[in-house]
Amino acid sequence: RRLNVRVNIELLSVSNPVHKKDLAVRLTDDSDPFFLYNLIISEEDFQSLKSQQGLLVDFSAFPQKFIDLLQQCIQEQNKDIPRFLLQLVSSASVLDYTPVSLNVVETNPFKHLTHLSLKFLPGNDAEIKKFLASCLKCLKEDKMLLEEKLRKTEEDLTRQLSYTQQSLSEKSRELDKLRNEWTSHMAALTNKHNQELTNEKEKALQAQAHYQQQHEQQKKEMENLHQKSTQQLQNRLSELEVINKDLTERRYKGDSTVRELKAKLSGMEDECQRTKQEVLSLRRENTALDAECHEKEKLVNQLQTRVAVLEQEIKDKDQLVLRTKEVLDAAQEQKAILEESTDKKQSHIEKLETTIKSLSAELLKANEIIKKLQGNLKTLMSKLKLKNTVTIQQEKLLAEKEEKLQKDKKELQEMGQSLQGKEQEVLRLQEQLEMTVQKLEESKQLLKTNENVITWLNKQLNEYQIAKKQEPPAGTPGGLRAAVFPRAVSDRPSFPSSGIDHPISPLYAFQNFVEPAHNKNVSVQYFLFCLVQFHMQLPKVNGSSEGQAATATSHPANKENCENLGLDPKYLKKKDDSIPLRGLSQNTVNSECLKPYLGAKAQPSPKAAVTPASAYFPG
Repeated sequence: RRLNVRVNIELLSVSNPVHKKDLAVRLTDDSDPFFLYNLIISEEDFQSLKSQQGLLVDFSAFPQKFIDLLQQCIQEQNKDIPRFLLQLVSSASVLDYTPVSLNVVETNPFKHLTHLSLKFLPGNDAEIKKFLASCLKCLKEDKMLLEEKLRKTEEDLTRQLSYTQQSLSEKSRELDKLRNEWTSHMAALTNKHNQELTNEKEKALQAQAHYQQQHEQQKKEMENLHQKSTQQLQNRLSELEVINKDLTERRYKGDSTVRELKAKLSGMEDECQRTKQEVLSLRRENTALDAECHEKEKLVNQLQTRVAVLEQEIKDKDQLVLRTKEVLDAAQEQKAILEESTDKKQSHIEKLETTIKSLSAELLKANEIIKKLQGNLKTLMSKLKLKNTVTIQQEKLLAEKEEKLQKDKKELQEMGQSLQGKEQEVLRLQEQLEMTVQKLEESKQLLKTNENVITWLNKQLNEYQIAKKQEPPAGTPGGLRAAVFPRAVSDRPSFPSSGIDHPISPLYAFQNFVEPAHNKNVSVQYFLFCLVQFHMQLPKVNGSSEGQAATATSHPANKENCENLGLDPKYLKKKDDSIPLRGLSQNTVNSECLKPYLGAKAQPSPKAAVTPASAYFPG
């Protein structure tokens, strides 16, 4: 099996009896805590290991070399055929506590070379417990470090969170400010854009008319050009179709001639092969006849020698000579016959060679004709390709023009849609303008009612002052005189349009103060005028919120008196035609005296201001 093993190498120095160094190697598995093998190599053990395995390094350099071998094994572990392997071989089961050998092996196509072999002992229970304790200690230390890091990160995050919350609150405040500024800016921009929109609408209408005229002219021109181009292309297409038909007919004719020539060529090739076979057979026969002739010449030579020998015996052997002569004549006749046949065969061979030459010349001519026809076909094909490319380009131009026409139509539709949208916006703005005009009319009516109230109050005040001038002064000194207008006044106006369904009555209170005993001429009366604020349900400009009258501030010396008078500050400004109220008392009047004159819908405010003696009211 194959697994990942952790190798720990430590150099231990012991100096209790004698100073010496030991090399401790430990094998462990991260997934199996009971996998533990130990090895301790002293300098004496290393010397025996060096002599056994033929090592060339010393004890001091051995750990680094061992680490280098392990590094090479790590580099080669992911390959299919690794060069360096780390083998852990055990002869028996793990429970027997038998030593195992750790081999560093180099593989090559010829042999497996073992560079180093070390024997490890499996750890006993005490060593395993010690190892597990050390692992647990390391894990606890790691846990403590991680907890410390976690605590620091939590503190940093809480600090960052508080900072971000503060920054968020500041940003929200800034955002509210920006929103307020934006609303004011938007109100200004809406007014500005309404004016610009009217101008742009007029410009758009003019531009639309101008563009429509241009588009109609361009459309007519494009239609004329398109018709002309389509007619030209149709004529060109008909011409190309006629030329294409002629070329196809020529092509078919050329193909038929090529086929006929190929058939003829195949027949001529067959005949040529037959004649070649006949020539070969005749040559073989000629060689056989030459051999027979040579043999016969040998026989003739032998016979002539024998004749020379037998001439001596002519006399004795006449009969033999005659026989030999007859044989010789017959041989000569056969030789003559053979010579004649060889001459005939040679002439026949020459004839065959001439026919072969003529056939080869005809074949060359046929090949030239075929090449010419092929060249013509290539030229025709190239012309056809050119014509096809021209037609394709013309079709592309037609498609592009059609696309342009479609784009122009789409643009026209989009312009129409945009114009409809702008018209709808203009209608919506007109409706908003009508609403604002209505609200302005309502606000004008409210202003008229307020002015009527103010004029009526001024009228009553003037009448009261004239009446007081005509009355005689108070009789007894030290006496107190008070007068209040009756509750039901016949000439008090009512204003149903402003939301007040009962008549408005001004409240006057006057008081006569006692002068000292030595001043017998009582010539001054002090009157107190108090205006009470009415909480009325008045419609605003938008028709939804409550309209309240503005307040007038009191004199700083009388802050404990009535403060708000219930009228807009513009009605308290000094005018040229106003009547001054001089000599009024600055003492307070209890608000209980005003309760009988207030209705259910018009209650006095908790604070009412007494006007100072130098106040002016509009006339």
